[in-house]
Amino acid sequence: MSRSARLLDLIQALRRHRRPVTAADLAGELGISIRTVYRDIATLAAQGVPVEGEAGLGYVLRPGFMLPPLMFGDDEIEALVLGLRWVAQRGDGPLGLAAQNATAKITAVLPADLKALAEDSGLVPVSLKPSVTEPRDLTEIRRAIRTERKLRIAYTDGQGRASDRTIWPFALAFMERIRMVAAWCETRQAFRHFRTDRIVEVTVEADRYPRRRHALLADWKAEMDAMDPEAP
Repeated sequence: MSRSARLLDLIQALRRHRRPVTAADLAGELGISIRTVYRDIATLAAQGVPVEGEAGLGYVLRPGFMLPPLMFGDDEIEALVLGLRWVAQRGDGPLGLAAQNATAKITAVLPADLKALAEDSGLVPVSLKPSVTEPRDLTEIRRAIRTERKLRIAYTDGQGRASDRTIWPFALAFMERIRMVAAWCETRQAFRHFRTDRIVEVTVEADRYPRRRHALLADWKAEMDAMDPEAP
């Protein structure tokens, strides 16, 4: 491994840890010696990378440090391209367009060899089922999730029964043929799932829901795991 690649891997390892991580842990994670970690930390600090900490206590990368796209490795480029191609095919209209724009922005600043890899990647998302045209623009739903806003929806279930609900949306699942909103339902006082193609009307409320999205997501995952007998 080249020294520049090793330094990049060290930055990425620091980025993965939100709390200070010891040189010993970094050495084990990267497969290098502790002495090499100390030397590389000093090199990064000398080059202006905001690494804080000291030997024996641990190191942390100060928030806000950004790496330019040209620092992506081959596998990272292929992963990005594959994911963006999937979103371009399977996302709603605005999200699919955003994926195409993101691909163009990334490839525009890559060096020639990586640009060729991104443009000619042989990794292609394939579905055995035909795609389904989403009847609803999901922009409002995605915005409500992002801003932690309540949604007022008119919904028709699989049996054709209509209802009005106020929900706290925290996740939007993109499946092969349907899109599903995971939310806390004020009417049922429980987590519920709503197919977007059955949402007749949707209004983003001005009120934020009273819990943070990550807390709702954690509780929902715990409930789903408890219902799955094969969950670890």
